[in-house]
Amino acid sequence: MSDYKIISALNEEHKVYLVQSALSGNIYVQKILDVYNIRVYEYLYRNPVAGIPRLINYYEDGNQLIVIEEYISGTSLQEKIDNSDLSVSDIRSYMIMLCNILEALHSMTPPIIHRDIKPSNIIITSYNYAMLLDFNAAKQFSGQNESDTVLIGTPGYAAPEQYGFGSSSPKTDIYSLGIVLREMLGSITPVPDIAPILHRLNLIAEKCTQMTPAARYQSVAELKNAVSQSYYPAQHSTSAAGNSSQYAHQNHDNANNAANADTAKRAIHDSSSRFLPPGFRTRTPWKMLLSSVAYLFIIWLCLSLELENTYGAKLWLERIFCLGMFIFAIFCGFNYLNVQNILPLCKSKNRFLHYVGIILLDVAVIFALFVIMFIIESVAFPIN
Repeated sequence: MSDYKIISALNEEHKVYLVQSALSGNIYVQKILDVYNIRVYEYLYRNPVAGIPRLINYYEDGNQLIVIEEYISGTSLQEKIDNSDLSVSDIRSYMIMLCNILEALHSMTPPIIHRDIKPSNIIITSYNYAMLLDFNAAKQFSGQNESDTVLIGTPGYAAPEQYGFGSSSPKTDIYSLGIVLREMLGSITPVPDIAPILHRLNLIAEKCTQMTPAARYQSVAELKNAVSQSYYPAQHSTSAAGNSSQYAHQNHDNANNAANADTAKRAIHDSSSRFLPPGFRTRTPWKMLLSSVAYLFIIWLCLSLELENTYGAKLWLERIFCLGMFIFAIFCGFNYLNVQNILPLCKSKNRFLHYVGIILLDVAVIFALFVIMFIIESVAFPIN
């Protein structure tokens, strides 16, 4: 596709590139797929689904499919799990969002099954929305009882039927989503306040990951309802058991409304929190305290700086620029407002290249600040 110029490689091994449209100048992602189902991409191109990258273009070239899709900026769920950067409220919100995406896919005619749901295929945007990526393993569900003959998916997340023990179905995605839920829960340190909720969510994950599809939740809607009601205590009494069906029915809408309201509230909260400096975005007291001490120390260090033969306004100018360099280095390291997107190398999945990108970005900006400071000093403080 000559209309798109490759800017950088996001994942050279899997042939994923960042490209720019020669016509609009917009940035997109280009994928070169060796394994794919063209009918899935044709259908998603005509029927966009909220929560997945929008397909811009696609075409077949020999035995490969070239896909141009919307670029989604954010952090992978895998990274959040690895860094233990999840709360119970996050997990519940992400599960409901992913269920909404899968509901839309499974309700298509014919249903589309993702078949490769895993944390690295889920991106959490700066607004704390969960997005589902990578549909190269997806297929349309025919309803016929045909066993999968080749494993399409990722070991550890693929359901038993993907190994040839049955045919993939919407319950296959429910199995994988259960594994993802279990991994998210495993990244949280249990405390007494949330122990009951964690227990209920673990029971949900256990039901999702039953070996037999018939023993799992029978639809994503049923799974979403269970997650929505996970904050409600279980009903154990005889009278409650006798009226459990009526109770569930009456509270279904209330639970979903509460979940949606909670998600909207979190979105507004995160929209404002994203402008807070690193250390304050999560509003965790101990992090805010440590960050405050660190910021005050840096401000004191820079604004009390003494330079030989430099006095008055010129000294204060250099102090302020020094403070700006420190602050940018911190903001870049913590990807404040996705500043790392300035240099695509910073988004590399290779940790070494990722940190090299951050260092290069810091050096480039600090050099630019030096140049700006030199220009200002040359104009405001000319040498006689």
